[in-house]
Amino acid sequence: MMDTSTSASTPTTLPAIATSLRAQRGNPLPAKGPLLTRTGWSAFILALIVVCAVAPVLNLLVPRESIFHLSDYAVGLVGKIMCYAICALAMDLIWGYTGILSLGHGVFFALGGYAMGMYLMRQIGTDGNYKSNLPDFMVFLDWKTLPWHWTFSDSFIATLFLVVAVPGLVAFVFGYFAFRSRIKGVYFSIITQAMTFAAMLLFFRNETGFGGNNGFTDFKRILGIPVATPSMRMTLFVMTGVTLLVFFLLARWLVSSKFGRVLQAVRDAETRVMFSGYSPVGYKLTIWTISAMMCGVAGALYVPQVGIINPSEMSPANSIEIAIWAAVGGRASLIGPIVGAFIVNGAKSWLTVAYPEYWLYFLGALFIGVTLFLPSGVVGLVKGISSLRAQRGNPMAKKGDAK
Repeated sequence: MMDTSTSASTPTTLPAIATSLRAQRGNPLPAKGPLLTRTGWSAFILALIVVCAVAPVLNLLVPRESIFHLSDYAVGLVGKIMCYAICALAMDLIWGYTGILSLGHGVFFALGGYAMGMYLMRQIGTDGNYKSNLPDFMVFLDWKTLPWHWTFSDSFIATLFLVVAVPGLVAFVFGYFAFRSRIKGVYFSIITQAMTFAAMLLFFRNETGFGGNNGFTDFKRILGIPVATPSMRMTLFVMTGVTLLVFFLLARWLVSSKFGRVLQAVRDAETRVMFSGYSPVGYKLTIWTISAMMCGVAGALYVPQVGIINPSEMSPANSIEIAIWAAVGGRASLIGPIVGAFIVNGAKSWLTVAYPEYWLYFLGALFIGVTLFLPSGVVGLVKGISSLRAQRGNPMAKKGDAK
């Protein structure tokens, strides 16, 4: 006898397959959007012009007595905050888009700063207090030769490599064992905080060759050019601003790519990602290492502008502040953490002068308030207000939505 079940199912199955294929052709996957919108590119170019042209003119060419003059203090303060903004942007990549809360990113910032600080200490030469080719703290401790890890500290090219490589290597090794062990959530946050605290205690020791609790300071030159001149301060300012903008584009490209979509899937449902055939370990380790490298670059730009680097930069409180900047501005928005870094540090620079005893209370209240009432941060609040205004200005949209 002929099997009627097969013959009966075939006519109905084949048309269904054909219909499905036609539907797929008619509804292709959405095309990848632009890196930035037209408004976004306009804001980016405007920020680039302000950093590279407007600020130098206001600081170097406009007379000091003019109300339009940008003071050296303002240049140093904004340059420092832009370094912090790079750290906040790096935090957003791992916390906002991947769901990994790090309370130890201060160690990567400090490692990049120490790598640059070693070069700046070698640039002092015999202009130090002891007129020796060794850094002053080594002469004070009666050291005769440089430690092995100072071997390439006199080379600017090697320093640029170490600024990126050292934080990246430390992050890769730490992340490899942590992610392979499937440590996540609050446990991961705790061990990152323990890591930065242990590193701080290590760098406080004089025998490590990093200046102990005093760290590195009294910098004279960079590439043979005096650090304390207005032109060098402005050069560092411009370099920091351009680096921040470039990192913003890099972060934007990462999160809008397939790699970024997988990161967001890991954040929202890591188990489902694993069942879909993706290994979350490789993705988390990659973005963790990139984030650490960004912090290392921020630290290297920070040190010559501030003029000092010591183990206090590795304190757990500094790492917590980085998370606060991202939370205040708005996670998973890229621009939010940058805004948060400027808001918090701008307020800090004012409050520590006007009300120094209340600054820490303000910081704690700010973090609690944002967590309870503004989970999307300042940027999320602005977007919500803009959306409400748009709905009020277009009542037809409401009717269409109701239908």
